[in-house]
Amino acid sequence: MPTVHFTSQLERFLPAPSVDVGPAAATLGAALAAVFTDHPALQSYILDDQGALRRHVAVFVAGKPARDREKLTDPVGPDEEIHVFQALSGG
Repeated sequence: MPTVHFTSQLERFLPAPSVDVGPAAATLGAALAAVFTDHPALQSYILDDQGALRRHVAVFVAGKPARDREKLTDPVGPDEEIHVFQALSGG
């Protein structure tokens, strides 16, 4: 079953455990929705008020960057891993 992993940097603010999301999570959006069901506080760190990925968040599905950052339609295979990172910026 797909698993969503979060960067340990999020742990500074709230619990962000890895979550097995089950076989029904066929898209990135469905996988994240499954995580937010049990961990609703994570949603505001990952998604903006329109439901799109925040600019400072990088998400990889099976090692590839998420392509649909607005509607989260990237397909997720039954045993794939999703990694959610806070993107670093500055200079």
